[in-house]
Amino acid sequence: MPELPDITVYIEALEERILHRKLEKVRLASPFLLRTAVPPIKEAEGREVVSLRRLGKRIVFGLEGSPQGDPANSEAGDLFLVLHLMIAGRLHWKEKGAPLKGKFALAAFDFADGSLTLTEAGSKKRAALHLLQGEAALAEHDPGGLEVLAAEETDFAAALTARNHTVKRALTDPRIFSGIGNAYSDEILHRAGLSPVAMTQKLSAAEIARLYTATRETLLDWAQRLRDEAKGKFPEKVTAFRKGMAVHGRYGEPCPVCGTRVQRIRHADNETNYCPRCQTGGKLLADRGLSALLKKDWPKSIEELEALRGEG
Repeated sequence: MPELPDITVYIEALEERILHRKLEKVRLASPFLLRTAVPPIKEAEGREVVSLRRLGKRIVFGLEGSPQGDPANSEAGDLFLVLHLMIAGRLHWKEKGAPLKGKFALAAFDFADGSLTLTEAGSKKRAALHLLQGEAALAEHDPGGLEVLAAEETDFAAALTARNHTVKRALTDPRIFSGIGNAYSDEILHRAGLSPVAMTQKLSAAEIARLYTATRETLLDWAQRLRDEAKGKFPEKVTAFRKGMAVHGRYGEPCPVCGTRVQRIRHADNETNYCPRCQTGGKLLADRGLSALLKKDWPKSIEELEALRGEG
């Protein structure tokens, strides 16, 4: 799922291409994408994009209140297109009027200089588009999580410890922190040297300070890396698995800090990756599938695992 760094770079690319330009037409290839009926989606057409912002992991297109200066609509109020890419939604910048081809095409937003298209790979269509009227309606789509890059350490600590969750869960809960998901939480925890299953209310002040710094540094660092990768072009390589990540998506590969094999915890569709030397003091965290299968034979430490593999 695109997270804060990805969404930030998407928005910066969109600002160059569509800010203060008129949205001429919205074309929908999938009836399941649009999740609102009032106002009708046609109301977005003919309006200038006056703002772009991030709302958690959503992209918000602020539209002028009255298309083409129509006095009859002067009381319409602000309109917002809210796009949630979910796991597999991706944006592309194409020539104007680019056809919506293939089973992954969901929508196109046509402007004078080009078309912004939306695709979603896979069979589960989860991406969502809403057209909302007014700030109050928009606020209902805000999960309410803290914006870490705009927060002081004291605010971060208060949000983190308000309830006793694992630190991995806290980082990825949009009601606690805004814009952080599975991928960058793995990278944050590795940089902070913290176990993903450490409980938030048991963290020391030093550990919380380390986590605050690691969160900010990781998000800022990756946003800059993505800018550099795009090189001024529209970002087309948005993925949760990136070369240069320390642990996320690197199960079985060496940790770039200590060389220990990266380990994982799997739960449903999610996988948490971590380094057992850098983050858990050599302890292996129980993987629900394998530990249930192996039971007493499940290795408790990286040394036991290496011995089983003949690496000791």
